[in-house]
Amino acid sequence: MEKISVFLDDYRRAPDGHVLVETIDECILLLQTYEIDHLSLDHDLVSKSRNGLMLVHIMVQKQLFADRITVHSANSVGGKAMYRYLKQAQQDFEMPTDIKVLLRPLPLNYIPPNYLHNYKSPSTTTFSP
Repeated sequence: MEKISVFLDDYRRAPDGHVLVETIDECILLLQTYEIDHLSLDHDLVSKSRNGLMLVHIMVQKQLFADRITVHSANSVGGKAMYRYLKQAQQDFEMPTDIKVLLRPLPLNYIPPNYLHNYKSPSTTTFSP
């Protein structure tokens, strides 16, 4: 199966090679349907209660993972909570320990060109639903 990369955000545009999803429900559907190479997550979404932290809880509960997960939220408290939850799930063996989990906050209005190298992967392919 061809792997895709997914970018969860309701404000920013997705980097090249990433599928943009704006809700956790869209993200869960892709996690259930496709193999995910890179999953980049925001905390704050339109729905204040169905946010990135809720998504990572569901991911661990349902064992839905990507090869690499980046928390890119500019919300320092929410982003750190997501990152800590994923790392704790790895320590508790509720999530594979070989999944790379990164905390790389992205500013809301400007993304420095050299910053996007964190999102590029040789195995990343373009996907159009």
